Amino acid sequence: MRIASLLPSATEIVYALGLEADLSGVTFECDFPPDPRVGRPVLVGGLDTHGLAPGAIDALVCQKIAAGDDLYRLDEDAFRVIDPTLVLTQDLCRVCALPAGEASAALDRLGCSADVITLDPHTLDEVLATIFAVAAAAGVADRAVGVVGGLTARLDAVSSAVSSRPRPDVFVLEWSDPPFIAGHWVPDLVTAAGGSPVHAERGGRSVPTDWATIAAAEPDIVVVSPCGFRLDAAAEQAADVIAHLPARAEVWAIDADGLMVRPGPRVVDGVEALASIFHPDAVPEAPETAVRRIR
Repeated sequence: MRIASLLPSATEIVYALGLEADLSGVTFECDFPPDPRVGRPVLVGGLDTHGLAPGAIDALVCQKIAAGDDLYRLDEDAFRVIDPTLVLTQDLCRVCALPAGEASAALDRLGCSADVITLDPHTLDEVLATIFAVAAAAGVADRAVGVVGGLTARLDAVSSAVSSRPRPDVFVLEWSDPPFIAGHWVPDLVTAAGGSPVHAERGGRSVPTDWATIAAAEPDIVVVSPCGFRLDAAAEQAADVIAHLPARAEVWAIDADGLMVRPGPRVVDGVEALASIFHPDAVPEAPETAVRRIR
């Protein structure tokens, strides 16, 4: 079997299932665990946003989309060489990864007969279900039982620890300029961690908002979780916008790229990290690489 993973969360699922020996190609964003790009062709590249501020990144993405330009590039030559038998892709977000339609079109042009599995979870339950989907497509359905069972046991442990405690109102900021409300599975992560998500719609899309709306909600906690950014960059963005946030709220930054926005096994790490913010005396402290208090 030759697996082409066209999104980072799928790559993490492949590793969780013990299929890394069959992983033949990845994306430029596949950096865990620990770096699947080493020794493998990078099949998908994207925009160069290095050094750009959040507002500039948003403007660039909007400009590209309005012009009908591609945000991601598929290396068809490398794709042809590995000749995958299984392709893992998505249609959830054009901004986050190569759409499934582009992958399917490339398969047709190259005459490749690979199976294409599209992973589009919108809730935490659906994130866990994608692990079963990848395992079934790879012919190792039994492995998913153990992987998902272990993740579910960890979620149950958090639930037991926080279930009887008051739930803080939590606003998750998914982008800072313009401000975005976190969507999809993120509200489920907040709920699973013992919080009450503010403004976010379970399973809904991430949508723009404004600072006045956030302030009017009077959340107890604001978690700055900018899509695609690790903890240090999230902390920098939190410091940049802290004056816009409700004065009464605790403000935290989190490793968004690793623990929140990739719909793979590590969202359970995200639940545990969030629980350590909401209920620090009820659950183990999160690693210092996971969360940081800003105020």
